[in-house]
Amino acid sequence: MAVPKRKTSKSRRDQRRAHHALTAVNWVEDQNTGEPVRRHHVDLKTGMYKGRQVIEVAD
Repeated sequence: MAVPKRKTSKSRRDQRRAHHALTAVNWVEDQNTGEPVRRHHVDLKTGMYKGRQVIEVAD
């Protein structure tokens, strides 16, 4: 069974976990409606992506 030879210090452990933080989601204002939307995602309300209709929306 594999056992660590030495205890990992708090400093080394925390340096390794420095990149584990959550990143903020990038929101932008929609050009047509002015609502906040995520970049590179289809707007499910209107079905628009990059200024063109991609999904048919049922009313």
